[in-house]
Amino acid sequence: MAKPKPYDLVGGIMDYEAGGLGVSGVLALFSHLIETGKAWTLQGSYGRTAQTLITMGYLDQNGKILKGE
Repeated sequence: MAKPKPYDLVGGIMDYEAGGLGVSGVLALFSHLIETGKAWTLQGSYGRTAQTLITMGYLDQNGKILKGE
C-alpha cells in the first residue's frame, strides 16, 4: 500500500499568498496548519484566519474540515 503524499506546506502557502487557492485549497491549507500547530506560530494573519474558519464552522479546533464551499 502506498504511503499518502505529504502536504506541500511551502507550495500551499505560496499559492495562498498569490491568491491561487480556491475554497477547498484554503480549507486544506488551514486544516494542515491547525493540525500541525503552525497556524499559531506563523505571522498573525494566519492565526486570525484559522480562528475565523473555526468560528464560522468550516474547521474544528483540531483542523478537521467540517464543511466546504
